[in-house]
Amino acid sequence: MLKRIIPLCVASAMTMATPIKADEDKFIWLEDVEGAKPMTWVKQQNDLSATHIKSYKGFDTLVANSLDILNNKERIPYASRTGDYFYNFWKDETHTRGIYRRTTLEEYAKADPKWETVLDIDALGKAEGVNWVYKGMNCQYPQNERCLVSLSRGGADAAEIREFDLSTKSFVDKAQKPFMVDEAKSIVSWIDKDTVFIGTDFGDGKSMTDSGYPSVVKLWKRGTPLSEAKTIFTGDTASVASAGYVIFDDKTPLNIITESLTFYTAKHYVYQNDKLIALPLPADADIKGYFKGQLYIELKSELVTDKATFKQGAVVSTPVDKLMAQQPEFSEFVSPSASAFISQINFSKSAIFVTWLDNVKSKLVRYTQNNKGEWQSDTAPFEANGTLSVFDVQRDSDEFFVDYTSFLEPSTLYRVNGASLKAEKVKGMPQQFAADKFETKQFFAQSKDGTKVPYFVVMAKDIKLDGTNPTLLYAYGGFEVSRLPAYSATVGKNWLEQGGVYVLANIRGGGEYGPAWHQAALKENRHKAFEDFEAIAEDLIARKITTSGHLGIQGGSNGGLLMGAAFTRRPDLYNAVVCQVPLLDMKRYNKLLAGASWMGEYGNPDIEKEWQYIKTYSPYHNLKQGVKYPKVFFTTSTRDDRVHPAHARKMVAKMEDMGIDVLYYENIEGGHAGAADNTQAAELISMVYAYLMQQLR
Repeated sequence: MLKRIIPLCVASAMTMATPIKADEDKFIWLEDVEGAKPMTWVKQQNDLSATHIKSYKGFDTLVANSLDILNNKERIPYASRTGDYFYNFWKDETHTRGIYRRTTLEEYAKADPKWETVLDIDALGKAEGVNWVYKGMNCQYPQNERCLVSLSRGGADAAEIREFDLSTKSFVDKAQKPFMVDEAKSIVSWIDKDTVFIGTDFGDGKSMTDSGYPSVVKLWKRGTPLSEAKTIFTGDTASVASAGYVIFDDKTPLNIITESLTFYTAKHYVYQNDKLIALPLPADADIKGYFKGQLYIELKSELVTDKATFKQGAVVSTPVDKLMAQQPEFSEFVSPSASAFISQINFSKSAIFVTWLDNVKSKLVRYTQNNKGEWQSDTAPFEANGTLSVFDVQRDSDEFFVDYTSFLEPSTLYRVNGASLKAEKVKGMPQQFAADKFETKQFFAQSKDGTKVPYFVVMAKDIKLDGTNPTLLYAYGGFEVSRLPAYSATVGKNWLEQGGVYVLANIRGGGEYGPAWHQAALKENRHKAFEDFEAIAEDLIARKITTSGHLGIQGGSNGGLLMGAAFTRRPDLYNAVVCQVPLLDMKRYNKLLAGASWMGEYGNPDIEKEWQYIKTYSPYHNLKQGVKYPKVFFTTSTRDDRVHPAHARKMVAKMEDMGIDVLYYENIEGGHAGAADNTQAAELISMVYAYLMQQLR
């Protein structure tokens, strides 16, 4: 479970990376994140790129469009229940950093609910002189009164943690001995009102892993110094992370300690009566929930027992007491089909809800047990052509929310009665662009090895298939993350309405067809994700939707690596590349911030055998003198402490040194998301679309 709750690509402190000889990489100096010389270079690059891109005559209109969309008062205020209230975090032109607020369910159902402000991040930042960015609220269940608020400077993942009282809407007074943690990559979870599991940087040089996560889990009692917290588990510093957390069966707690050995493998323990009990689970299985005395796990590879064989991608269960006794009795809960795989699994008071992806289209199914213990299934009445997101499923209720959207249908929020499956519309976003002029089609391209790879195309109904349409192809392709159809008003207003075509690729490496789809592009098979992407680009051209001169591509983070590999492998295939917060130097990625945590995805470049395949696609190492490359637009953030900004910095510096024309913009704030508020986000979004217009029209 830990490896699923840790954000993708989380990193350690923002310092200069492991030293390297200057003659091995003459742009190594750009790894000094906030050094004077690198920041001077960044500001010069920003000025040049901003001047060029903002010269696009429609730039101000793009910014206005984006701000209107981001600050739209009619957007859905997604909320989750904590205790008797529904809580929402909200940003607009008045609350640029945001407010955490609450209302009742009765009020929430109204068109214009009355909200009560609980925590004002703008006011807090002004009072303390810190550019705080809200990173989340973790409340103690089931009392739901005391919470741990995470606050980040400038949007980085490293956060300060403070205890907050929802009943008084204030931080807990020092006289009450609150839990407080200094800025760090911490993992803190409630056990009870006066006890937490904590992993953080204890300052001893041994408490953090090579990936920048906690390696030690301690039990911390209220009113005692952090230095006196009791150590209950110490993991290997070569592992990704270790953490303690509590899961509930109704209201029965189960204390879990997890050591993530790699991004995809882990050891799990139950902490009970001051002892650790190892759980005999497959190392690559994910704990999904605890329900009626059974622990549910999702299998990432086939499981063979004395009694049965369970398919890869299946969810199985076993009684917890049997598991703790080292005698698990696994039984199948649900299993995938040839085209349908599990996207979400949620546990309510009386049922289990599974969101399925069937050829990348969503379906929600409720599972209940009859008197014989047999599972009965019922499908919720939602259209099958969009994307369903289930949230606010809680163990004390059978009611929850479902969000439905598609490329051309703005989000609609439903309150679902889990017993009757009746869905009542609570809120709906209005159309924000002329969606009736467009249509969505799903196609399949044949990759180099014969695999059929799906992709969606959103285009005008009266499109002329003459190869002249500016087309934006987006993909991610990693970490078993599924990219699904979703409404984006900024894409609609700033791209589709401007004559563009939008394409979403579901390439291998993602999770659209379950674990096997992801694992097909791991490590030495990474090239298959790139081949899938190229096959889709070529299929778009074959269908005369576009041509290379009008084809642009976009991706961020792991998708940024995809972009770097795409334009260095096939520079002839694209005329615009938006490469955002990317990994690019794959020789040193495991030494830059938290890169070591991703070796389960890419491999270890320090092992010569693995470097042999990594170097075949490492963008930083595959630039060639004399090759005509498209004019790439790189973006990153100084405060990104997940993917080191040096990846993009060094790539740009090397390209310029080789005489290759390139654009670069580094937002000083924003973290891995690239922007800390809506104004910054609107500016960056508009720069992307202005660049695409300049390149592809």
